Amino acid sequence: MTTTDFDTSITVDADGAVSALVSSTSRQWAGAVDHRFVRELFAGSIDDAVMRDYLVQDYQFFESFLSMLGACVAHADELEAKLRFARQLGMLVADEDTYFVDSFAELGVDTADYLHPELTAPTVGFRNLMDSSVASASYPQLLVVLVVAEWLYLDWAESRKDMPPRHIHRGWIDLHRGEAFHGWVQFLVDELERVFPSGDAEAAESLTRVWRHAVDLECAFFDDVYGCGIAE
Repeated sequence: MTTTDFDTSITVDADGAVSALVSSTSRQWAGAVDHRFVRELFAGSIDDAVMRDYLVQDYQFFESFLSMLGACVAHADELEAKLRFARQLGMLVADEDTYFVDSFAELGVDTADYLHPELTAPTVGFRNLMDSSVASASYPQLLVVLVVAEWLYLDWAESRKDMPPRHIHRGWIDLHRGEAFHGWVQFLVDELERVFPSGDAEAAESLTRVWRHAVDLECAFFDDVYGCGIAE
């Protein structure tokens, strides 16, 4: 059953743990899906300077994200899940990193500027959250952060049908939707539902705090490229 708090193609148990997590941040989630950045990206009207700053900051998550997937290979409790995470690692290297490098070339971003930029507060915050999740060696906590990061992007990437003409815009959207990405997000959601410690109130509350913090950081990341504290 699909949650009714907002439109999504991902299936969740309406009475399950993931549905409760989503409900706790439905307003922020919906705001991110309809953020100015998303609207301008689909319209193809986003300023190159905004796109550049966004991609430079987003690229700073790449290493930490790879570490999270590697940690899931190490700490997942079933072999099939370990294999799924290992396959995703290969996809990131083949597809996403290529998109970044090609986009930086199109936008005229020097290598040093995207490898060693000044980090914004949301970037530092989310990278710290990812790194602390790796250090926790907790499969459920790793899943919480991954589900927020991937599901939120799937939802905004599926929120509109008309596509922009430039590849730099269209390519970023395409990376976050389609059958393969949808299947990946559904896998993450199903895994989180399966291993969520619903019978341990303290552990469940701790993971709920991580979820809310991750959603807040995602929203702040969108806002920050426009230099504002709230979405326009």
